[in-house]
Amino acid sequence: MVSNAAAFDREVDRLDERRDRDAGSAEKIDGKSAFAADRWGHPLRGWTAAARSVKDDSGALVSVALTTAAAPLLGLDAAIGALVGAGAMLGDLLSSFVKRRLGFAPSSRLTGFDQIPESLLPLLACREPLSLSAIDILVGVGVFSVGAIALSPIFHRAGIRDTPF
Repeated sequence: MVSNAAAFDREVDRLDERRDRDAGSAEKIDGKSAFAADRWGHPLRGWTAAARSVKDDSGALVSVALTTAAAPLLGLDAAIGALVGAGAMLGDLLSSFVKRRLGFAPSSRLTGFDQIPESLLPLLACREPLSLSAIDILVGVGVFSVGAIALSPIFHRAGIRDTPF
């Protein structure tokens, strides 16, 4: 299944390759190493592409809406659900942005790094309202990470995920 976000990511990659080809093989760019100038010299380069990798705007909104609606069913305030949904989407956005800055291909697997921000940010956002301790947060991140990795192939076979990781 090819989405607009995937097409956008391919176009960004094509433009990045063209920029790299046109830049030549200079060792230094503006006094920085080529790696540093390429990856970190333009702080927001790749941010738009990373934002598109949150699947799309409607996917992020649906995630926040569903977690907001599900929270009362679990005996939690709807605001907690909204925090969880928004935190998870921000975590996904952050990990996609950093992976892109480090040169990883869109949708590439980086076990742990893909799961940790997606679970850590919502837990940190809910720390005070839910009275979570540091141990609670560490256990939550661990359970989420292991569960996401273990369930990913099942979700792929069921057609929920495009890739088995």
